[in-house]
Amino acid sequence: MRTAVLEGLRADPPAIPPRFFYDTRGSELFEAICRQPEYYLPRAERQILRENAAEIGDWLGDGCVLIEPGAGASVKVRLLLEYARPGAYVPMDIAGDFLRRSAGRLAEEYPWLDIHAACVDFCHALDLPEGLPAGRRVAFFPGSSLGNFEPRDAACFLRGIARMVGPGGGLLIGVDTKKDSDRLNAAYNDCGGVTAAFNLNLLDRINRELGANFDLDQFEHRAFYDEDLGRIEMHLESRREQRVRVAGEPFDFDAGTRIHTECSYKYSPAEFTTLAERAGLRLRRRWQDRECLFAVYYLECDSLKPDGLEFALA
Repeated sequence: MRTAVLEGLRADPPAIPPRFFYDTRGSELFEAICRQPEYYLPRAERQILRENAAEIGDWLGDGCVLIEPGAGASVKVRLLLEYARPGAYVPMDIAGDFLRRSAGRLAEEYPWLDIHAACVDFCHALDLPEGLPAGRRVAFFPGSSLGNFEPRDAACFLRGIARMVGPGGGLLIGVDTKKDSDRLNAAYNDCGGVTAAFNLNLLDRINRELGANFDLDQFEHRAFYDEDLGRIEMHLESRREQRVRVAGEPFDFDAGTRIHTECSYKYSPAEFTTLAERAGLRLRRRWQDRECLFAVYYLECDSLKPDGLEFALA
């Protein structure tokens, strides 16, 4: 984290990787974002999963090893467990304490489920814990987190998923679709200010863990949709000229200087299918909600032919 944050703040323009949002407080705030009325993504995805759970369960198959990178509170997997009945469930998350609590609650609710929680930064590796039972591997990646990667890095990530599940393995993934910019801008600027708090919590975490002195009152949440690039951008904008120290190193900010904290790319079905095929994953089924706000795809890995992509993200 120290290396990534310092290198990011030295860049022009400055940027911090979004994976560092997710300490325990950040994970809690993200769960709160998912409850905001403007944030349509989780509601649309839950609708898709609820209405198609039986069919999705057939595609996953009983006895599979179900792996969820970035599992968070493992909320959406609950919609599938009675239909898929996996032989094991592997929740992965970068926030270890939050992951431990979430996995414990899930184990209480589903005592039949074999859970192997893994504290992993899936942006760098998809290392599975030892002792997993035999069974076809299927990754579950809901929530449109793929959009946080630059398109080339998204292809690299999908390639890593294909390698992890192997030939015959599967991927069930949620992907946000392109739509009216007003709806997208509202989703990332909720009236309750929860997304703003989530964004600013990144600076609070840097203060606590890297000995920085960011004044959170002197930075403002900015989020907007770039139609040309097909992505939401999130930034933290300096309200005034100021100097901040991080791990003993000084950084100067002018009024209006922005720290880029996240992108969220939106994909048409044709764009996502092309991206997945580049990574060695073949589309088998697509489901969408009634308003076509969101899509869930089931893909399978046919082969692992080399394609020049490397799973090594910044």
